[in-house]
Order: sequence, then structure tokens, then C-alpha cells
Amino acid sequence: MMRRREFLRGVSGVGVSALLGHGRADAEPPPETTKLRLLKSPTICWAPQYVAEDLLKAEGFTDVSYGDVQLGAPVSVPLAREAGDLSMNFVGPNLVRVDYGDPTVFLAGIHVGCFEVFGGERVRRISDLKGKTVSVTAINGADHIFFASIAAYVGLDPRKDVNWVAAEPDEGLKLFVQGKADAYIGFPPRAQELRARKIGRVIVNSAADRPWSQYFCCLITGSREFVQKHPVATKRALRAILKATDLCAAEPERVTRFLIDKRYTDRHDYVLQVLKELPYGKWREYDPEDTLRFYALRLHEAGMIKSSPQRLIAHATDWRFVTELRKELKG
Repeated sequence: MMRRREFLRGVSGVGVSALLGHGRADAEPPPETTKLRLLKSPTICWAPQYVAEDLLKAEGFTDVSYGDVQLGAPVSVPLAREAGDLSMNFVGPNLVRVDYGDPTVFLAGIHVGCFEVFGGERVRRISDLKGKTVSVTAINGADHIFFASIAAYVGLDPRKDVNWVAAEPDEGLKLFVQGKADAYIGFPPRAQELRARKIGRVIVNSAADRPWSQYFCCLITGSREFVQKHPVATKRALRAILKATDLCAAEPERVTRFLIDKRYTDRHDYVLQVLKELPYGKWREYDPEDTLRFYALRLHEAGMIKSSPQRLIAHATDWRFVTELRKELKG
């Protein structure tokens, strides 16, 4: 196990004082609560949320816990049920849940892209999905909604033109490998595994292919009640996660060792590859509101939400914290 000081010491590109929470944080009042409940999922792209644990303690949180959430499930559900306070997650399924009425708010973008769409022998482009079978972990899960938004973007109707098969992640991967599904969407590190095994072909890489690479994939979402009751704690928690995002960009090898030591994963090669490939350093440059508008339009086209992008932005966002932190945590 790496000690906290060893982990934080000597990080290139990120000031030590910023990592330890000095500067403007010292002038702020302490958090209204010292308890913070985050969520965890078996996907490596959530690394900033896990790496942030010690940084959160430096921000005044003495009781930091991580509750489990199913792979691909929207975090707004446990947040709405008061089973968590904040969490990273793909924006799509949470937009659907907010449209249903979940009392959650989007706070900041974290990273751009983490999914890869793999096609089999009969699929070379997204438009080839018409009439084909696609494996996803769950209907209205993260992979299904991302797939549906891509299909809608190229003119397909995901409700009619695609045959969806819901299966557990390992079973879904098996269906694709066996040719029983024509396409599969991979979360890290499964996408890296498929590439290493030379199975299928990548037809969309959300970290590199436009327009998907121009928008955030994962945003920080919070319980509306927590954000309203604990604005200082919300900003401090967000500060720690954004600093951890900088760590992932600046020190992927160090973060990889941390994740392995903490037993979030045992695959050094795939994890390091994920951390090097995902553009974690873009959180200062991209506008999370543009992301909501883009995905809300796609999901509206796909018939998956009823609310307009303007209404969702007005009722389910709070950008004041990230606006302040962009100025404070200049790269």
C-alpha cells in the first residue's frame, strides 16, 4: 500500500499545495457535513472518484464511503433514494432519469469519452445496425442509451431499427464473441480486452471520434437535497475529484498502482492503457452545458425523453461550483 504522502508527493503538472487543499480552500468555512457517500462501479474510467479519497479527507471529510452501483445503471437512482450524495456517471441515463423526475443535479464534467463500439462481420459503420442485434447490459442502461443516441444521430430509430439483447456484461461479451450479437459496446477495461484479443472492429471510439469526442462522457451528479443543504461540502468534494482528475492525466502510472493497491482492479496493463487514452485533462476546456444540450437532443430524437434541453438545463444543473473551481484550479 502506498502511503498518502508518497502518493501525493512529486506529482508533475499539479501543484502540491493545490493537492493538499491549500490556498482558497483555507479561506472557506469547513464543510457543513464531514460525511460523504460516493458510489463505485466496476469500470476504470471512474478512477478520479476513487483516487480522490485522501484528497477528500484533506478537504475536511472524515467519513468517506463508497456504495456499490450496478455497471451501466444510472447513479441518479441511488442518489434520489438517498443512498449516496455525489457520483460520476455517463450523462445519458441520468438525463433519462431526471426527465422521469429524479431529484438530482449535474455539477461538472470530468472526462471525455470512455466507450468503444465494436462491430462484427456485418457491421462496419453505425448505419449498418439497422435490423441487427446489439448486446447491452440493460435497457435504459448507460451502454443502451449511448448506443441509442449514436443510432439516432445517423438517422436510425433505436426503438424500431435495432434488436436489443440485454445480458450481463460477461454474457453480452460472449454473445458478441460467438457472433450471436452484431455489435457490442465496451466499458473500460473490456474495450481494451477486445482490442488486445483482436475481436471485432472499432466503429466508434468516443474518446477520439467526432462528435462524441467533443462532449463530456462522465459528469458529476449530485443529490439535489445534498447540494442544497451542503453547498460548501459540495464545492469541497468537487474540488477533490477535479484534482484527482488532474492526477489521472498527469500521473497515470502512479494512479494505476494506487488502484491496484486498493484492489479496484488487478489488470495493470489495461488500467494504464485506459488512463493514458482517456482525455482527463479536458475538464477545464469543455462546457458541460453543451454536453447536456447535445445528449438531450439525441435522446429526444430517439424518443427516450420528453423534456426539452432548455428545461433540463434549467431544472437539473448547478454550474456555480465548477465555474469557481475553473478559476481557482488553473492548469
